[in-house]
Amino acid sequence: MPHTPWRERWVAWRNERLSDPRFQRWAAAFPLTRPVAHRRAERLFDLVAGFVYSQVLAACVTLRLFDHLADGPRTSEALAVLMDLPGPSASRLLAAAAALDLVERLGPDRYSVGQAGAALRGNAGLSDMIAHHALLYADLADPVALLRRGGGDGALAAFWPYARASDPDAAPVEAVSPYSALMAASQPMIAADILAAYPMRRHRRLLDVGGGEGAFVEAAARHAPRLQLMLFDLPAVAARADARLTAAGLSDRTTTFGGDFLADPLPGGADVISFVRILHDHDDSGVRTMLRAARRALPPGGVVLVAEPMSRAPAADPMADAYFGLYLLAMGRGRARQPSEIKDFILGAGFRSARLVPTRTPMLVRAVVGRV
Repeated sequence: MPHTPWRERWVAWRNERLSDPRFQRWAAAFPLTRPVAHRRAERLFDLVAGFVYSQVLAACVTLRLFDHLADGPRTSEALAVLMDLPGPSASRLLAAAAALDLVERLGPDRYSVGQAGAALRGNAGLSDMIAHHALLYADLADPVALLRRGGGDGALAAFWPYARASDPDAAPVEAVSPYSALMAASQPMIAADILAAYPMRRHRRLLDVGGGEGAFVEAAARHAPRLQLMLFDLPAVAARADARLTAAGLSDRTTTFGGDFLADPLPGGADVISFVRILHDHDDSGVRTMLRAARRALPPGGVVLVAEPMSRAPAADPMADAYFGLYLLAMGRGRARQPSEIKDFILGAGFRSARLVPTRTPMLVRAVVGRV
């Protein structure tokens, strides 16, 4: 008889106990196990109710509830008028938002922004991302169908047209404008973490690959006033970046390049090349192509900086493996990788070293630096 590893035996025994209604009743009543049983029951219910919680948040954002409370507390009646809702519906939404800490009840019928709502108001890009999630939720209405077709071909894939495009280089302005604007809006909080983790002041010239409308380049320019800047993206996107960076007064420090980073060589001259939230959108062959192109474009001592959400496997990581796993599946390609995988790709591209750089919010972004 084959030997069964001890962990498998333990997991089988544990699951048999946890699925036994008599054990569940005992654990919920026994003083020492009651808190654990309650926490696990609450966590399970949160999984069941999570979509409803997300839709409460989406309603608050769409109805601009937090903006209506920006100047101070208001009554449910006043908020109902501002949100153009029937009074009972406004009261129901406020009760739900208060339960989720999005708003705070200050009296019998007076509401202020809650702690979670205040944190959201501090980052304008989050509201744009929340509104954008309607596309993801449409694809996840039938998650089994999404899994069986292998992703793509839905609302989210249509929003990211390059994900399945045969010639992304030819994408027109109207096709790239929505996702370029979204990435630009959500980039500041990511850029701040990256630049705190890896100061750019030590470098002479930065090339940001897949730089979108230039939000990271603009942040790097403020962070390092002497840094020269280059941006490479699809021609239609690079044109939007050029306009944004010119309006920001950075035209004398920046050069934009249009092209396809999976097919075209990267421009030379930079001593640091960044891929911010780029590699996880692509399959392994695309990652290898991009990193090899970066290696060819960098001089001796040059640096490649990869910054994006990364899996912390084997530890449980709901953000990378659950959220980004399904998001990227719906988009049509890519996956969240472990830092060790990113380092292996960097070394495989010809860099002599690769290391993980700690960031302030690793749940949102982690960074790996490779050196020529």
